[in-house]
Amino acid sequence: MTGNAPAMGWDEWMAHDATSLSALVRSGHLAASDVTRQAAAGVARLNPRLNAVLEVFEDVVVDPDADRPARNGRLYGVPLFLKDLGSRLKGRRQEAGTRLMKGNVSKETDPLVENFLAAGLIPLGRSTTPEFGMTFDTSTSYLGHDHVTRNPWNLERTPGGSSGGSAAAVAAGITPISMASDGGGSTRIPASFCGLIGLKASRGRMAMPLAHNEFTWRIAVEGVVTRTVRDTALAMDYLPRCPNGGTFYPMQRFEGSYAEAVRTPPGRLRVALSTGRWGRDGNCDPEVAEKVRGLAAVLEDLRHDVAEVDDARICDWDAMWRGYITQWICARVLYAPIAQTGGIKVNDMQGVLSPMVYRHFDAAQRYSTLELMQAMACNNIVTRAFGRLMDSWDLLLCPTLAVRVPKANGPYSLLNDEPLEGWIARLSAACRYTMPGNESGLPGISIPVGLDRDGLPVGAMLYANFGREDLLLKVAAEIEAAKPEWFAQKPPVNVGAA
Repeated sequence: MTGNAPAMGWDEWMAHDATSLSALVRSGHLAASDVTRQAAAGVARLNPRLNAVLEVFEDVVVDPDADRPARNGRLYGVPLFLKDLGSRLKGRRQEAGTRLMKGNVSKETDPLVENFLAAGLIPLGRSTTPEFGMTFDTSTSYLGHDHVTRNPWNLERTPGGSSGGSAAAVAAGITPISMASDGGGSTRIPASFCGLIGLKASRGRMAMPLAHNEFTWRIAVEGVVTRTVRDTALAMDYLPRCPNGGTFYPMQRFEGSYAEAVRTPPGRLRVALSTGRWGRDGNCDPEVAEKVRGLAAVLEDLRHDVAEVDDARICDWDAMWRGYITQWICARVLYAPIAQTGGIKVNDMQGVLSPMVYRHFDAAQRYSTLELMQAMACNNIVTRAFGRLMDSWDLLLCPTLAVRVPKANGPYSLLNDEPLEGWIARLSAACRYTMPGNESGLPGISIPVGLDRDGLPVGAMLYANFGREDLLLKVAAEIEAAKPEWFAQKPPVNVGAA
């Protein structure tokens, strides 16, 4: 790459996934600096329209080894964006989409980011997230104006969230892989809305940030979004590495390689199908349900046994939603010490937080210790129920979201000024299929299953038994081979069409 000239044409660039792009770097056909410069040029081409990237690390564009990615990592040379929430890289800003942390510089590197570096991935900058990652619409106001991240399939629609910036950047072809995290579907939802693959691993599989553990925040798991199954599998060969004592729920390490596992078929599987209400009001969008049933037909063609199950028999839904929503709201009390660290008085929080985040914070003050402990006890009910389900089935197939891709800064935005109860009910109804995976700890993967009548992606989700990320990846790879037209599609806004 000479001067500002790209190392390759943009269509060729977008045709590469992380696995093939790294192969070019590791074989010497490209320099890592060629790749970082081209990705940075992709940001310049598209970010004014997408608002997906908060910052490009200019020192990394010049020197891709600035943060010491491992040159022997199998993804060496591939840039990714760090979601502006969760695991941190020392010396880099992380602001979590909030004025409470504006200008915050990370003082340490968390284990997951160390794993990114061990894989050879190159952190190139920061991707957008809604305030504290609290919804699947990536709109914020902490920069002094409404900052709305947009979907490259349709700029009027949201890319999802809370990993919306990462998903928009990957779907548009700026980079083939990027960081995500999932506390209620925040990896799987943007994958669904942007036509990508999003894996939420089992609770305890991935290393938590040094400031957190699964006891206090049992629902969150970090990972990546990608355009190909093999990229997710190869990343999973590195990301679960955890320092001894680094998880509250130690999990037996997967013996072998996920990247190798996806090369072999999964064998004949028992698949439960549900597009039901899962304890929420209203039905799943019929077009979404139809797409999921289309995937069920593909699985049957692949000689798997698929049968519909009554969602009322999956779980005690009252316990599920009581436990999840109580923790979801009560966790917001932690914003008070964050504010005090920044010299912000708790009484001033309403003027600092976005409207819906403040309503969460205010509601959290009204929960009793007893209510929180009762909610924690609900987790046993939910987890055991899903355990019984997975004793009878290998996979559970369902929609990723109960709704199709909504408007950006629309009904799920944290900038909305409305009563909390209605907003929470709407959010939970849309996320009825993702949130139980966070409460139960089951691994789940969202994969694309085509486009709706508006030309927007629809995702379907597969759950497997605890610790069976390998099975999810095997089945996803089998589906990808059977239906390649569903995967790695180019949205109208992409680096090649800019």
